[in-house]
Amino acid sequence: MAAHLPYFLASFAWNYGLGMTWLAVPLYAHEQGLSGAQIGLLFSIPVVLQIGVNLVGGAYVDRLGGRRIMLASSLLFAAGAAVFYVADGFWSLFAGQLVMVVSRATFWPANWSLASELPGDRSVQSGRLNAVTSFGQILGNGTCGFVLATAGFGTSFVVMGAMGLAAWVLGQGTPHIPRKDTGGRGLFASYRALLGMPILYYTVFCAYLSALPFSLSMSFYPLLLLHLGFGEEASGVLLALRALGGIGAGLVVAKFVATGPASPWPVIAGLSVAVAVGLMPLVSHWAAIGAFLLAVGVGSALMTIYFQVTMGEVVRPEMRGSAMALGGLGWGLSHFTTPLVMGFLADRYGIVAGFYVLGALALATVAVLAFLRQWAFARTKFGVAV
Repeated sequence: MAAHLPYFLASFAWNYGLGMTWLAVPLYAHEQGLSGAQIGLLFSIPVVLQIGVNLVGGAYVDRLGGRRIMLASSLLFAAGAAVFYVADGFWSLFAGQLVMVVSRATFWPANWSLASELPGDRSVQSGRLNAVTSFGQILGNGTCGFVLATAGFGTSFVVMGAMGLAAWVLGQGTPHIPRKDTGGRGLFASYRALLGMPILYYTVFCAYLSALPFSLSMSFYPLLLLHLGFGEEASGVLLALRALGGIGAGLVVAKFVATGPASPWPVIAGLSVAVAVGLMPLVSHWAAIGAFLLAVGVGSALMTIYFQVTMGEVVRPEMRGSAMALGGLGWGLSHFTTPLVMGFLADRYGIVAGFYVLGALALATVAVLAFLRQWAFARTKFGVAV
């Protein structure tokens, strides 16, 4: 692991900054008087751009290598923080979100592709990566509340930008991996072959459910905690527990996550996420809220690890960037639909009712996932590369 320490440290720094955005951006938007619908639009509409950039970024990961794309996304993250620092009102916040979603859309396919090429057991390496990223999100989320309370939003955005620059500096030490032989295919040729794999659609739904807690953490979880009477410091610590669940899943449970048709992990983890999201508004004690956030963190991390390991096993190395990008569509769709639906529900019925409805919708998605599991493995011989 020592030879790849710069890679893990760069991932940590980027996710530290990401964790800060989940608390600082929605609370800053709320302080500026944006309505629930406007906050929903602020987080959902830029994701349309993210979905398109995600596919282009995945193709370029296969063509240029994950290291270069990850470095570029780190600089974009710093630029997005700079836009937030000077933002005033909906449209300037919207511009900052546009830059941030481009950073996210390029970072994750590159980051996951690099992880799939690390030596050793894929489940263990993916677990380590998810633990490192979750730990970064914990510190970013947890410290952001204290920075906001003591120094304000401006300082928080400065620290976010510094984390993006730190990820760029640390990423310079990521080992160079030889460019992959694409066989002279066009930039998007891999997508044609990948779209013929039923298992791909299954993993997209896994990614969608695994991203649901992330989508809520960076949009309406802070507002729900505010509604329940928690201040910035307490909200930061509580939201960090979601990432703590990801660390536990990454370091302890990851090596037991088997892939293939017999694996029940995606459905079990999906149920954990859906139930925890829907029932969390029923409680107000910090310990119960923390337990629900730990549950969504564990479920989300297990589904993410399953998705990464499965793509690493069934897809050839020269196509993994594109495969990770397609799987990342599930994340993009979650980041698009979740804030949009929650913004509408919060304005019309209240934020508590919105979480009840979202939990019910997540349970329906788990049912679809169970169906896709049977369909995917009935038509695909698992383990045969494309």
